[in-house]
Amino acid sequence: MRVVFTCGGTGGHINPALAVAKMLRERQPDCEILFIGAEEGMEKTLVPREGFRLETIKISSFQRRLTPKGIWHNLTTAVDIYGALRKVSAVLKEFKPDVILGTGGYASFPALRQGAKLKIPTAVHESNAVPGLATRMVMNHVDRILVCFEESRAQYKNPEKVYAVGMPVSEAFIYTKREDARRELGIPEDRKLIVSCWGSLGAREMNKKIARFIQLESETDAFHHIHATGSYGWRWMPDLVKELGVELKEHPNIDMREYIYNMPTLMAAADLVICRAGASTLNEVAASAVPAIIVPSPNVTDNHQEKNARLLERRDAAMVIREAECDGDMLYARAEELLSDPERLQAMRRALRSMAVLDSTERIYRMLQELAAP
Repeated sequence: MRVVFTCGGTGGHINPALAVAKMLRERQPDCEILFIGAEEGMEKTLVPREGFRLETIKISSFQRRLTPKGIWHNLTTAVDIYGALRKVSAVLKEFKPDVILGTGGYASFPALRQGAKLKIPTAVHESNAVPGLATRMVMNHVDRILVCFEESRAQYKNPEKVYAVGMPVSEAFIYTKREDARRELGIPEDRKLIVSCWGSLGAREMNKKIARFIQLESETDAFHHIHATGSYGWRWMPDLVKELGVELKEHPNIDMREYIYNMPTLMAAADLVICRAGASTLNEVAASAVPAIIVPSPNVTDNHQEKNARLLERRDAAMVIREAECDGDMLYARAEELLSDPERLQAMRRALRSMAVLDSTERIYRMLQELAAP
């Protein structure tokens, strides 16, 4: 079996492809796997590190601003896409894949489009609640469209070729036990744990709101709170918290750090997570079945984070607050409200478990086998 995986840009696009590729390699050691991605994307590091061959193409996104700079950028992008389509055609004709899976990002468009033209079975996995531009550009041409949640099926004109398969996440999010995680972290069962983060870079305005949140909780030390500032936030947030009168050394229950490296453990142990609404994050929340306050990023294409978050909200699986409508006082009040209502927390956990697709990698692997079958 010869398989092409195509993806690019962020870990949320690359990691699902890697999860399926690793299962394929484990189940079929004689298979041949090729990744196609962007020259400047994270895939350039992540894919070779896992031992897979990577072919890169020069490609970038379109800009919506019709300024002279934006117009020039879009013209350059169009030229790059033409070159990428030509290169991908040559690569596919040489590799002769049995099936192609795209998992998002602009880099996935050329291989999916040319693969469909060459009559190679193709599938695209869309991690967000609504299709992004790359998916919209190929969804009429691919054989199957894979989505995370059943509710997303209505977003497509051809629902008969849409399959709800979830999104591959690390098994640690699924199988780490709460009692084991609490023991590892040294947090007693009767102590409420809040985990908050805004991504690897952090979000300046949201970190400011969490600084106020920390100021409020320092007055009672009612919770154990672990907050990841992100790389940018780490440069200034400790000083801001100090300016607000909080000496973190005097509050061991408030743990502020740059990154969280053991997120599956923290989510398993947590009573509440405060986070953004990226597709990867929300699938990790669902797999861990941890109640969440979600503040979608407003700075994303088509407002897709809020649309992702509303899927969980409609199932009563999470509380959603728009960034423009919240501050540190509101976040703290909502956290207190949830943590003082054990019945609601349990209902949120049940709702999340009902949404989670725990065998997502297996489902996608089997679908690739079906598509590749002669």
